[in-house]
Amino acid sequence: MHQFFATVAWQRDGQDFVGQRYSRGHEWQFDGGLTVAASSSPLSVPLPMSVAENIDPEEALVAATSSCHMLFFLSLAAQRGYVIDDYRDEATGDLGKNAQGRLAMTRIVLRPRIAFAGTPPSPEALAALHHDAHERCYIANSLTADVVVEGAD
Repeated sequence: MHQFFATVAWQRDGQDFVGQRYSRGHEWQFDGGLTVAASSSPLSVPLPMSVAENIDPEEALVAATSSCHMLFFLSLAAQRGYVIDDYRDEATGDLGKNAQGRLAMTRIVLRPRIAFAGTPPSPEALAALHHDAHERCYIANSLTADVVVEGAD
């Protein structure tokens, strides 16, 4: 088993807590030393209590899912002899009601655009790469939301 760590830190700084008039801005600190400015989404908590330019948990979940898929895809492509020059994914996540009627991330769509050096894989081989990457991605395996890779068929 592996464990991963993050420190999430927030301070009230004298703001009206009980009246819900406090900033949702906070920091994520990671073991490598990186600190990321985070906040609730302005779609969840209106401005100015949210910090629009900070990353929010929903965006982070979408990015983590996309990143996990990409990293496995790159590794599998290299193992199969394909050379990738560029990989870009403009992923989206849908927040909606789940089967229990609770708000949840119900769908994440990955839209990878990949530039191969040399001969690219056939459409069938590309779909197999995406399928295998998806099967190995432990972030996607941890979610109850549908994770769809567009253009992988």
